[in-house]
Amino acid sequence: MNILFVGDVFGQPGRDALLRRLPALVEERAVDFVIANGENAANGAGITSKIATRLLDGGVDVITTGNHVWRQREVFTFLAGSDQIVRPANYPASNPGRAVTVRPAGDGTDVAVVNLMGSLYIGAGVSPFRIVDELVAQAAELAETVVVDFHAEATSEKVAMGHYLDGRVAAVVGTHTHVQTADATVLPKGTAYITDVGMTGPVDSVIGVKTEIILRRFLTEMPMPFEVADGRVRINAVVIEVRGGRALAIERLEEFL
Repeated sequence: MNILFVGDVFGQPGRDALLRRLPALVEERAVDFVIANGENAANGAGITSKIATRLLDGGVDVITTGNHVWRQREVFTFLAGSDQIVRPANYPASNPGRAVTVRPAGDGTDVAVVNLMGSLYIGAGVSPFRIVDELVAQAAELAETVVVDFHAEATSEKVAMGHYLDGRVAAVVGTHTHVQTADATVLPKGTAYITDVGMTGPVDSVIGVKTEIILRRFLTEMPMPFEVADGRVRINAVVIEVRGGRALAIERLEEFL
């Protein structure tokens, strides 16, 4: 099985680029299952039900999210009702949505997707290390192949989670920082790992936002609204080859459109 995991989809430029390129990527890479982090898909902050539906109709099997999942209140009903979108498990169980879901892959097997958020510098109320064992056990009962989106800020926390789950899941994929790291590897016990898969969005920007806005914020220390940048778009992703619930290989992808 080949799993394509697409890095944080940022605004309309990221959405359009992914939907334009995804059918060919699936064919070229013999992809059986597509996961995309969509927490920045709605103008760089959150996701709406309309955008989520468009991504799912365009070939994404499961959408993961992160700390901006609650930014668009309209999506709450969709989060509660759809099994094709997950939100971080660190939030209260009473909040809309689920942290684990299972969907069929193109090769006839099932894939479980788990969404977790880090606790360092990002404000999660519960440490992911306190809840991940139960989540992974739950997911493993539902599917042989388990993929974890670890939406976190600190490199150390992501690396530690990768080693903690090594041999128990097929992949631990880091998201949130929007910059693809060069450490994609298969850990000793068979878990594919990367600290951050990167961003699918505007290249000439500061992690998706117009550069001049971010520079003004740093220079003046005054708040100002973000605007999604335009121009060239980069697609960041990884392809993970899985057999028997364990990873055989992980490859970074970077394309410019």
